[in-house]
Amino acid sequence: MSSGLMKARPWRRWLAGGALALGLAACGGGVAQYEPFVPQRMFAFGDESSLLLPGGRKYTVNVLGEDGELDCRVQPVWTQGLAASFGFVFEECNPGGLEPKAFMRAAVGAKIEDLAAQIDVQVAADGYNSKDLTMVMLGTHDVIELYEAYPARSADDLLAEARQRGNRLGVQIDRLVLLGARVIVATIPDVGLTPFALAEKAEHTDTDRAALLSQLTFELNAGMRVRILNDGRYIGLVLGDEMTQAMVDQPSSFGLSNVVTAVCATPLPLCSTATLIAGGNTSTFLWADDRRLAFTGHQTLTSLADARARNNPF
Repeated sequence: MSSGLMKARPWRRWLAGGALALGLAACGGGVAQYEPFVPQRMFAFGDESSLLLPGGRKYTVNVLGEDGELDCRVQPVWTQGLAASFGFVFEECNPGGLEPKAFMRAAVGAKIEDLAAQIDVQVAADGYNSKDLTMVMLGTHDVIELYEAYPARSADDLLAEARQRGNRLGVQIDRLVLLGARVIVATIPDVGLTPFALAEKAEHTDTDRAALLSQLTFELNAGMRVRILNDGRYIGLVLGDEMTQAMVDQPSSFGLSNVVTAVCATPLPLCSTATLIAGGNTSTFLWADDRRLAFTGHQTLTSLADARARNNPF
């Protein structure tokens, strides 16, 4: 599995490519000028990593104010952060009583097969248009579901199905384009780097379980990437897997001190800044629980998504 795992961790290329892209965007790079994209509405699709619950709770660390009450605006999840960068709020976190222009369609436990129904909700309302920005990140639950079928099913069989599921995700993303929307799609973080994967590796000796989870992640993300219409005019791609690989390999570059331990002592979404492990810090730990990102991961994903939304020629 070593060759597949090496493919799954091109973080140096990610860092270099990201810097180059931002540099070209800043200086113009000799490319034609275009009207910056300004969405009129935004929609969040995916699982709980993209979700705000009614009342503002999130599936990461929830920040409490000095009065001990939840402040859902602080340390947002990536979809919330991207919406905020355009001045939008979700109804689920709107203490100022603004008109919501961002709409939550993500759901706890969602897998790729659930995306079509999430999209259909808006189709049944008033559809999509070219000023709608949709945000999609989906597949972590698919990877874990496939992994849990091992070793009853062979690794090769599971890897092939992971790529097929990624293809199906790509079909739905292209469907959003055909419906008229613009799309920011993030590949899922590398599940093989999570505390869950490290625990599985320590518990089992039949194969490197963390490497298998990384390979499943790679195949699912790759299956999506080869299927989508990724020419920049309709879809902006954010590499969440390479982001987490870079953060694990170079944690200090991101202000992180712990990339292997979950910072939450209580289950999500009940975890808050009052229920962290001893010495835990939501900004310096990469993982909130054994498979979901803490704030710095979401913040970095927001920055990458924001750059795509503003610099792609939508």
